[in-house]
Amino acid sequence: MGFSFLTELQNSIPGFQSGAERAASIDKLLMKHESWREEAYHDLKSLMKQMRSYEASDIDIGGPGCNGFIWLRIFGLKNPYKKLGRYTEDEITCMLLAILNQNQIYTLLEKKNIDFSMSFDLENGNSKPTRFRGNVYFECNEIVANFRRINDHLMHITELGFADSINRQLNLKYEKSGLYLVTGITGSGKSTTLDSIIDMNNKINHGHIVIISNPIEFVHDSIKCIVRHREVGDDVESFQKGTHQAFRQDPDIIVVGEMRDPQTIATVLEATDSGHKVFSTLHTSNAVDSIHRIIAEFPPAEQERVRMRLADTLRVIISQKLVPTKKGDLLMCKEVLSVDSSVKAAIRNKNIGEIYQMINEGKKSGMITMEQDLYNHYITGKITKDTALNYANNTKRMNQLIQYSS
Repeated sequence: MGFSFLTELQNSIPGFQSGAERAASIDKLLMKHESWREEAYHDLKSLMKQMRSYEASDIDIGGPGCNGFIWLRIFGLKNPYKKLGRYTEDEITCMLLAILNQNQIYTLLEKKNIDFSMSFDLENGNSKPTRFRGNVYFECNEIVANFRRINDHLMHITELGFADSINRQLNLKYEKSGLYLVTGITGSGKSTTLDSIIDMNNKINHGHIVIISNPIEFVHDSIKCIVRHREVGDDVESFQKGTHQAFRQDPDIIVVGEMRDPQTIATVLEATDSGHKVFSTLHTSNAVDSIHRIIAEFPPAEQERVRMRLADTLRVIISQKLVPTKKGDLLMCKEVLSVDSSVKAAIRNKNIGEIYQMINEGKKSGMITMEQDLYNHYITGKITKDTALNYANNTKRMNQLIQYSS
């Protein structure tokens, strides 16, 4: 984009250097010339400010894939925004190294990838800093990055569209223990939903909430609850250890950012067994798959025991997708399972496949299938027929609902 120091920087680095070796040389020069680092930092900050003005959720920079341009994801669609200019490989490297500390740079150059969270004061102290989740990595031996903007404001729990009975289950006042899952693919809004649930409990109940995440995204102020944020890598070694350590920290609610391995899942089940209320996430698209996924993470000899523990402790599964509307924005559509005696029996007796029908018939308990929720938005004119079919988990059932309304 034309950094004032670019020519001097490039003349100071051997032309044959590339990749991690070239990045290390650039880092040394940025340490030597603080004004260079500051200029690179403020240029990235400017991009983040423009990203927010476009209402983009994500920004991608660097590497052959971006072709020198800045790419933004706006309401689900990712495109290059040529008005933001073009950047050379060295300029991208300068900007990304300028926001990392030396430990993070060492990790990046050693492991070729680093996840982190960060804040930018985009209004010069006139508002709360805007937070971002960053992933810096290598593509074709070049340093590149994706940043996801973390919403400045949380949605109220009532805006998520859950039945009152489900909102009561999520509330510590009414249920003190159990496992509550928010599931969906990457970018489906799981963190937003989870933060809204945390915010509701923080404003209503007196207690202690321990959040273990990688990285920490939205930072909650302690209101009626003490809210502790523990970032994997900086504050605690792993999700598993953070969950286990939380047992001794007098929590009322434990939030585990992701159940990504059998060890973490086992520790989460241990936490619910011991009487804690635990929220976590999975990368699954529906309630039935979530139950199958948890059980399948364990060796066959352990699956029966895990199935019984899950039947005893599971309370709610929320599976969600962000669906494009006719207006061009995104709408959260969801499947909600509330675990009653019939669902418990289905899990214990290995009849998990029957649970979809239980959700389908469970409206009085606040349950809804993804297809029912898509259908509701279709008949109210928010989404098209094609969108409803494309985002359904069960296309046959979706077609039946649409034909019924015709």
